[in-house]
Amino acid sequence: MRMTKDPDERRMEIVDAAEYLFTTKGYTNTTINDILKRVGIAKGTFYYYFQSKEEVMDAVVMRFIDMGVKAAKAIAADPHLNAPEKMFQIIMAQRPDSLSEESKKEEMIEQLHEVNNAEMHQKSLVETILQLTPILTEVIEQGIEEGIFHTPYPRETVEFLLVSSQFLLDEGIFQWEPQELLQKAVALVHIIETTLEAKKGSFAYILEMYQEDMLNQTEGGGK
Repeated sequence: MRMTKDPDERRMEIVDAAEYLFTTKGYTNTTINDILKRVGIAKGTFYYYFQSKEEVMDAVVMRFIDMGVKAAKAIAADPHLNAPEKMFQIIMAQRPDSLSEESKKEEMIEQLHEVNNAEMHQKSLVETILQLTPILTEVIEQGIEEGIFHTPYPRETVEFLLVSSQFLLDEGIFQWEPQELLQKAVALVHIIETTLEAKKGSFAYILEMYQEDMLNQTEGGGK
Protein backbone atom coordinates (compact mmCIF):
# COMPACT_ATOMS: atom_id res chain seq x y z
CA MET A 1 0.00 0.00 0.00
CA ARG A 2 1.43 3.40 -1.00
CA MET A 3 2.11 5.77 1.88
CA THR A 4 0.89 9.36 1.49
CA LYS A 5 2.83 11.93 3.45
CA ASP A 6 1.28 14.80 5.34
CA PRO A 7 1.33 17.95 3.14
CA ASP A 8 3.22 19.98 5.73
CA GLU A 9 5.81 17.22 6.08
CA ARG A 10 6.25 16.96 2.30
CA ARG A 11 6.60 20.73 1.97
CA MET A 12 9.21 20.73 4.72
CA GLU A 13 11.16 18.02 2.90
CA ILE A 14 11.26 20.15 -0.24
CA VAL A 15 12.42 23.20 1.71
CA ASP A 16 15.07 21.12 3.53
CA ALA A 17 16.38 19.76 0.23
CA ALA A 18 16.38 23.19 -1.39
CA GLU A 19 18.23 24.74 1.56
CA TYR A 20 20.90 22.03 1.39
CA LEU A 21 21.36 22.44 -2.36
CA PHE A 22 21.28 26.25 -2.30
CA THR A 23 23.99 26.35 0.37
CA THR A 24 26.21 23.68 -1.22
CA LYS A 25 25.79 24.25 -4.96
CA GLY A 26 24.54 27.82 -4.87
CA TYR A 27 21.08 29.08 -5.76
CA THR A 28 21.96 29.83 -9.39
CA ASN A 29 23.50 26.39 -9.98
CA THR A 30 20.63 24.48 -8.40
CA THR A 31 17.81 23.32 -10.67
CA ILE A 32 14.33 22.13 -9.83
CA ASN A 33 15.39 18.70 -11.07
CA ASP A 34 18.16 18.69 -8.45
CA ILE A 35 15.55 19.27 -5.77
CA LEU A 36 13.28 16.57 -7.20
CA LYS A 37 16.09 14.02 -7.15
CA ARG A 38 17.11 14.82 -3.60
CA VAL A 39 13.55 14.53 -2.27
CA GLY A 40 12.59 11.67 -4.59
CA ILE A 41 9.39 13.21 -5.94
CA ALA A 42 7.85 13.90 -9.34
CA LYS A 43 7.73 17.38 -10.88
CA GLY A 44 3.97 17.53 -10.40
CA THR A 45 4.38 17.08 -6.66
CA PHE A 46 6.87 19.94 -6.52
CA TYR A 47 4.55 22.29 -8.41
CA TYR A 48 1.70 21.37 -6.07
CA TYR A 49 3.63 23.15 -3.30
CA PHE A 50 5.74 25.73 -5.16
CA GLN A 51 5.31 27.59 -8.43
CA SER A 52 9.03 28.18 -9.05
CA LYS A 53 12.55 27.84 -7.68
CA GLU A 54 12.32 31.47 -6.53
CA GLU A 55 9.29 30.61 -4.41
CA VAL A 56 11.27 27.84 -2.72
CA MET A 57 14.06 30.33 -2.11
CA ASP A 58 11.53 32.61 -0.42
CA ALA A 59 10.54 29.75 1.88
CA VAL A 60 14.15 28.96 2.72
CA VAL A 61 14.98 32.59 3.48
CA MET A 62 11.84 33.13 5.53
CA ARG A 63 12.66 30.10 7.66
CA PHE A 64 16.22 31.38 7.94
CA ILE A 65 15.13 34.68 9.52
CA ASP A 66 12.01 33.40 11.29
CA MET A 67 13.72 32.47 14.56
CA GLY A 68 15.24 35.93 14.94
CA VAL A 69 11.92 37.60 14.17
CA LYS A 70 10.05 35.40 16.66
CA ALA A 71 12.62 36.25 19.33
CA ALA A 72 12.24 39.96 18.53
CA LYS A 73 8.45 39.78 18.85
CA ALA A 74 8.69 38.03 22.22
CA ILE A 75 11.14 40.65 23.50
CA ALA A 76 9.00 43.54 22.23
CA ALA A 77 5.97 42.08 24.00
CA ASP A 78 7.74 41.78 27.38
CA PRO A 79 6.04 44.30 29.72
CA HIS A 80 8.95 44.19 32.18
CA LEU A 81 11.52 45.72 29.79
CA ASN A 82 11.93 49.38 28.92
CA ALA A 83 12.63 50.48 25.33
CA PRO A 84 16.47 50.54 25.51
CA GLU A 85 16.51 47.07 27.10
CA LYS A 86 14.27 45.76 24.32
CA MET A 87 16.47 47.33 21.64
CA PHE A 88 19.54 45.70 23.16
CA GLN A 89 17.97 42.25 23.43
CA ILE A 90 16.45 42.38 19.93
CA ILE A 91 19.79 43.32 18.38
CA MET A 92 21.58 40.56 20.28
CA ALA A 93 18.89 38.04 19.28
CA GLN A 94 19.76 38.57 15.61
CA ARG A 95 23.37 37.48 16.10
CA PRO A 96 24.31 34.06 14.66
CA ASP A 97 25.57 32.72 17.99
CA SER A 98 22.33 33.64 19.79
CA LEU A 99 20.33 30.80 18.26
CA SER A 100 20.57 27.04 18.65
CA GLU A 101 23.11 25.01 16.70
CA GLU A 102 20.24 23.26 14.96
CA SER A 103 19.28 26.49 13.23
CA LYS A 104 22.69 26.60 11.49
CA LYS A 105 22.22 30.35 11.13
CA GLU A 106 25.93 31.11 11.15
CA GLU A 107 26.55 28.55 8.41
CA MET A 108 23.70 30.01 6.36
CA ILE A 109 25.17 33.51 6.64
CA GLU A 110 28.51 32.25 5.36
CA GLN A 111 26.79 30.56 2.43
CA LEU A 112 24.72 33.64 1.61
CA HIS A 113 27.98 35.54 1.15
CA GLU A 114 28.97 33.24 -1.69
CA VAL A 115 28.65 34.67 -5.21
CA ASN A 116 26.20 32.00 -6.37
CA ASN A 117 23.88 32.87 -3.50
CA ALA A 118 23.65 36.61 -4.19
CA GLU A 119 19.90 36.41 -4.80
CA MET A 120 19.28 34.59 -1.52
CA HIS A 121 21.52 37.06 0.29
CA GLN A 122 19.62 40.06 -1.03
CA LYS A 123 16.30 38.40 -0.26
CA SER A 124 17.37 37.68 3.33
CA LEU A 125 18.42 41.30 3.90
CA VAL A 126 15.19 42.70 2.45
CA GLU A 127 12.96 40.29 4.39
CA THR A 128 14.84 40.94 7.62
CA ILE A 129 14.28 44.68 7.21
CA LEU A 130 10.59 44.22 6.36
CA GLN A 131 9.97 41.86 9.28
CA LEU A 132 11.91 43.79 11.93
CA THR A 133 10.68 47.28 11.00
CA PRO A 134 7.23 47.08 12.63
CA ILE A 135 8.67 45.38 15.73
CA LEU A 136 11.39 47.98 16.26
CA THR A 137 8.95 50.79 15.44
CA GLU A 138 6.78 49.60 18.33
CA VAL A 139 9.82 49.67 20.62
CA ILE A 140 10.79 53.19 19.50
CA GLU A 141 7.22 54.36 20.12
CA GLN A 142 7.42 52.88 23.60
CA GLY A 143 10.68 54.79 24.13
CA ILE A 144 8.97 58.01 23.03
CA GLU A 145 6.20 57.42 25.57
CA GLU A 146 8.83 56.77 28.24
CA GLY A 147 10.56 60.04 27.33
CA ILE A 148 13.78 58.21 26.40
CA PHE A 149 13.60 58.63 22.61
CA HIS A 150 12.43 61.66 20.63
CA THR A 151 11.51 61.52 16.94
CA PRO A 152 8.38 62.47 14.96
CA TYR A 153 9.11 59.67 12.48
CA PRO A 154 9.60 56.43 14.41
CA ARG A 155 8.89 54.02 11.53
CA GLU A 156 10.91 55.94 8.94
CA THR A 157 13.78 56.28 11.39
CA VAL A 158 13.81 52.52 11.90
CA GLU A 159 13.69 51.90 8.14
CA PHE A 160 16.63 54.20 7.38
CA LEU A 161 18.70 52.81 10.24
CA LEU A 162 17.98 49.19 9.33
CA VAL A 163 18.61 49.61 5.60
CA SER A 164 21.85 51.53 6.09
CA SER A 165 23.25 49.23 8.77
CA GLN A 166 22.13 45.97 7.14
CA PHE A 167 23.75 46.82 3.82
CA LEU A 168 26.70 49.04 4.74
CA LEU A 169 27.95 46.76 7.52
CA ASP A 170 27.37 43.50 5.63
CA GLU A 171 30.73 41.85 5.04
CA GLY A 172 29.32 39.93 2.10
CA ILE A 173 28.61 43.18 0.24
CA PHE A 174 31.39 45.54 1.35
CA GLN A 175 34.90 44.31 2.07
CA TRP A 176 35.88 46.85 4.72
CA GLU A 177 39.18 46.73 6.54
CA PRO A 178 38.77 46.05 10.30
CA GLN A 179 39.49 49.66 11.26
CA GLU A 180 37.10 50.96 8.60
CA LEU A 181 34.35 48.69 9.92
CA LEU A 182 35.03 49.78 13.49
CA GLN A 183 34.86 53.45 12.48
CA LYS A 184 31.50 52.86 10.80
CA ALA A 185 30.25 51.16 13.96
CA VAL A 186 31.30 54.25 15.95
CA ALA A 187 29.44 56.43 13.44
CA LEU A 188 26.38 54.18 13.57
CA VAL A 189 26.13 54.53 17.34
CA HIS A 190 26.44 58.32 17.01
CA ILE A 191 23.79 58.45 14.27
CA ILE A 192 21.30 56.29 16.22
CA GLU A 193 21.71 58.27 19.44
CA THR A 194 21.52 61.61 17.59
CA THR A 195 18.52 60.62 15.47
CA LEU A 196 16.57 59.33 18.46
CA GLU A 197 17.88 62.09 20.76
CA ALA A 198 18.85 59.30 23.12
CA LYS A 199 21.23 59.66 26.05
CA LYS A 200 24.87 59.43 24.96
CA GLY A 201 26.15 55.90 25.47
CA SER A 202 22.70 54.32 25.22
CA PHE A 203 23.78 52.27 22.20
CA ALA A 204 27.45 51.79 23.10
CA TYR A 205 26.84 48.04 23.22
CA ILE A 206 26.71 48.02 19.41
CA LEU A 207 30.29 49.28 19.26
CA GLU A 208 31.32 46.79 21.94
CA MET A 209 29.71 44.03 19.89
CA TYR A 210 31.79 44.91 16.83
CA GLN A 211 34.95 45.22 18.91
CA GLU A 212 34.33 41.76 20.38
CA ASP A 213 33.73 40.28 16.92
CA MET A 214 36.95 41.82 15.61
CA LEU A 215 38.89 40.44 18.57
CA ASN A 216 37.44 36.97 18.05
CA GLN A 217 38.35 37.08 14.36
CA THR A 218 41.91 38.18 15.19
CA GLU A 219 42.35 35.40 17.75
CA GLY A 220 40.89 32.91 15.30
CA GLY A 221 43.18 33.96 12.48
CA GLY A 222 40.39 35.81 10.59
CA LYS A 223 37.97 34.33 8.07
